[in-house]
Amino acid sequence: MGSDARYRRIASDLLRRIKAGEWAPGESLPSRVAMAIQYGVHEQTMRLAYVELRRTGILEGEQRQAVFVAHPPAMRTLTNADAPWPWGSELLDRSTGPASDEIADRLAVPVGAIVQHKMVERLEPGGRTAMVVESWRARGGRHVTFAAEVGVTPLSEQAAHALGLLVDTLAYRVMRTRLGTDGKPVETADLYLPLDRWTIRLHG
Repeated sequence: MGSDARYRRIASDLLRRIKAGEWAPGESLPSRVAMAIQYGVHEQTMRLAYVELRRTGILEGEQRQAVFVAHPPAMRTLTNADAPWPWGSELLDRSTGPASDEIADRLAVPVGAIVQHKMVERLEPGGRTAMVVESWRARGGRHVTFAAEVGVTPLSEQAAHALGLLVDTLAYRVMRTRLGTDGKPVETADLYLPLDRWTIRLHG
């Protein structure tokens, strides 16, 4: 049996065991080394089986660390990309730097203009990350309206890490631009929302 078939067979068997209740949501699975011995395969084959189950949302956890059975995701619907978040959040990064071509265009400022950058993870009531928001601000002032555009994009390493997903996993990307009283951009942001935890239904 080829290595590809082996790791898929093991992933399928692990899924069967999880559904049978051998490991509960939130419970760690044995190490790859221990499981490789149990299944009589190379540790790399076991790693691929774990990666497959993380990719499909059955397991969570980072590479080279413990993996655990994922809790079923709470499905939420985003109806307002500018609504305040009702639960907790954690700051991942705050910095200033020159605006890239894309950010300069979105903020209507010269390329290289100094902008404030911030990345925040918004948390569910139970502490799980619901979304990651990366924003850039070029000037002060209050915003009075916003515009939003929805697409799908692969997650960056930092966003994937915060969400407990693999790098390059596809997620919704809501590009939100807040506009001041003069109609000019005050801030632009990317909201990254996992496809398996969100639906999008924006209202004008």
